[in-house]
Amino acid sequence: MTGHGHGGGHEGGDRRIALLISILALFLAVAETGAKSAQTDALSKNVEAANLWAFFQARTIRQTVVNSAADLAELDKSVARDEATRQTIARQQEAWRNNARRWESEPETGEGRRELAARALAAEAKREKSMAAYHLFEYSSAAFQVAIVLASASIVTGVAALALGGGALGVVGLLLGMVAVLAPTALHL
Repeated sequence: MTGHGHGGGHEGGDRRIALLISILALFLAVAETGAKSAQTDALSKNVEAANLWAFFQARTIRQTVVNSAADLAELDKSVARDEATRQTIARQQEAWRNNARRWESEPETGEGRRELAARALAAEAKREKSMAAYHLFEYSSAAFQVAIVLASASIVTGVAALALGGGALGVVGLLLGMVAVLAPTALHL
């Protein structure tokens, strides 16, 4: 007999369950860390996407303003009395239109509307992937937490099926964590 009143078989089983609980707690800590990291990355990508869309909108407004100015200058050009004034207006219109075209696509800087939209969409896609990973890590954490409770309850009650259920939930938690790392958008829970 042991000092706790359990037979030798129970003590060995309790040790195995304690080891299971320790392993589950380790995986829980890893899942929680993964969840926090994924959440932080999702927030960062959300801010990045919002900033890029704001820049895109600013470019659109500037483009609209200079195109409108070029169109309006056409009226001034039509009523100008001398050729020098008409040429000055025409040069200004061309400069405005060139700027508007450049703002539409500027591959060398990545700051044209097309490039900004592509960058914003890419940031949104990364945000969605990180959010999917975050949710899977949260489900993984929940599975580990419940598994720890079940395994702990098996020690108190002596019901081995609770430890088996805890182990099974631990495997589910591990699988969810692996999916969160390897292919977070594969599952939609």
